[in-house]
Amino acid sequence: MSSKAPPKAKNSASKQSPSKSRKNSSTSTGAATRTKASARSRAASKKKAAAASGTRRPSTRRISEQPQLPEDDAVKPEAAAGRSKSARAAKDAAKDTKASKGAAGVKARRSGKAVAARKTGAVSEVRRKKKAPTRVNGFTVGDHVVYPAHGVGRITGIDERAVGDQTLQMFVVAFEKDKMTLLVPTDKVDSAGMRRLSSRETMDAAITTLRGRARTRRVMWSRRAQEYEAKLNSGDPVSIAEVVRDLHRNVGQPDQSYSERQMYEAALDRLAREFAAVDDTDTEQAANKLEDVLRAA
Repeated sequence: MSSKAPPKAKNSASKQSPSKSRKNSSTSTGAATRTKASARSRAASKKKAAAASGTRRPSTRRISEQPQLPEDDAVKPEAAAGRSKSARAAKDAAKDTKASKGAAGVKARRSGKAVAARKTGAVSEVRRKKKAPTRVNGFTVGDHVVYPAHGVGRITGIDERAVGDQTLQMFVVAFEKDKMTLLVPTDKVDSAGMRRLSSRETMDAAITTLRGRARTRRVMWSRRAQEYEAKLNSGDPVSIAEVVRDLHRNVGQPDQSYSERQMYEAALDRLAREFAAVDDTDTEQAANKLEDVLRAA
């Protein structure tokens, strides 16, 4: 009987082991539950502290879960705002530019009017102070004069021109046929050879010369041409009439050379213009009259 007692003790020990294990498992479960409860209580205390301090706990929501606007809806307001700002800036710039241009134009007009007024005042003052003369050294504006190298011209004015450091008074002589204007200093009239129109007696002497007999020297044309040129540029009507008489050819006489014809026409035109100015006739009529005298001689 003593030999069967030990197995019973073993069985009792084995029977008690499940209860111990249940106790251990219940103990571990309670510890986990307490840990979770303490974690929740700590989170709740943190929330309360954050609410009390006015700070908001950042959202733990993932970025991918947050709602997003479409790209066009997000960009359009910004683009519209940029366009409106640029439009307002351009409009303001245009207004500023227009205002500046208007101010500059008003200023320029005012300055231009002031300058014009000053110029007008200065010109009128000069005109009041000094009036252009109409008669100098016996020559009057509108008179016909003879300049040796160009023939008959007309004085159209008496001006003052600055030449270097000097101011010279000059006759303005216009030659209508040659379409030329000549300036002759008033104190150089005699040296330049400018003279008044010839008198009626002088023109009658020229007509008498045309009726005379031609005098042709038997020398080379170049020598005779120089002599004729000197007489032509002398401005003397009688000397010019000698050139016309010597170079004229009637019917039956040898024809003129080209150079002789040119010299003849220049001398005839020079004499006819002075003759027309003296008789107050047309130059062509005066030339025809002179040729009639030559043919009748």
